[in-house]
Amino acid sequence: MTTIASSGTATGAAVREGLTGHKRDVSGTVFLVVLLGSLLFSLAILFILLADVMTKGMPVFAERGTDFLTSSLSSNPAKAGVAQGIIGTAILGVIVAVTAFPFGLATATYLEEYSGEGRLTRFIQINIRNLAGVPSVVYGLLGLSVFVALFQSLGIGTGRNILAGGATLAVLVLPIVIITSIEALRAVPNALREAGYGVGASRWEVTRQLVLPAAAPGVLTGTVLALSRALGETAPLILAGAVLGSFSASMDQILTGPYTAMPVIVYDWSRRPQEAFRADAAAAIIVLLAITLFANAVAIYLRNRYERTW
Repeated sequence: MTTIASSGTATGAAVREGLTGHKRDVSGTVFLVVLLGSLLFSLAILFILLADVMTKGMPVFAERGTDFLTSSLSSNPAKAGVAQGIIGTAILGVIVAVTAFPFGLATATYLEEYSGEGRLTRFIQINIRNLAGVPSVVYGLLGLSVFVALFQSLGIGTGRNILAGGATLAVLVLPIVIITSIEALRAVPNALREAGYGVGASRWEVTRQLVLPAAAPGVLTGTVLALSRALGETAPLILAGAVLGSFSASMDQILTGPYTAMPVIVYDWSRRPQEAFRADAAAAIIVLLAITLFANAVAIYLRNRYERTW
């Protein structure tokens, strides 16, 4: 009995020692150091890039002020501005919002609330997740072969317009919107659904009045972050007809004529040999960063405003 008691005491002490952390976990410590080093290395690279962009771009704002934001594209770097890029980016964002988000939320709602568990549902979800990892240039080729040709056949300009670019970006972020919406719907407790069914509500009433409002914070956060990614894409827009270089288009041709966007302007200016254009490219990067940070701030506000704990 004494032996059994001492063995039990030793085992209990070992368990307490492991739980309380008195025993040194060498492998865990090494893994923690590696993770911390990776984080610090990534932050250092990001800080260096931001410092380089700020150093080159801020003198442009100091010299020209808001004229850089209100001027149109030009072959003269001293007069070139990003007004057309800001307008194009805003219109592209609206097109993506009114196309990708409703279709993405509807698809996620069907897969999560109506389709049930089955091979077909799992097959669709696996393919959606695979599509989320496809390179953006592939979506650009899709936009060139499908949307540009479609709008050209409909007689909407040459087909290489902002509608084709917006449709291409909408398809690009659609898998991301679906995935984030599915995860937000899964986070809603089943007890909420069961309570709705318990009072006699139909599936549509439970989905519309209970599940979707409860999942709204996650859905809004995911969709806004997907939108911020779409606004930073360059390759799909180039293939879908975005203009490289200066051009002039009247407001009545803004949907059917030539267009550009902030990422395309940055790409065009950064590959030019003039040092002044490279400074303008850095200033355009700052503007694009401001737009992206604004979208992320909206996502954070929506998450904190409507977040619920279960």
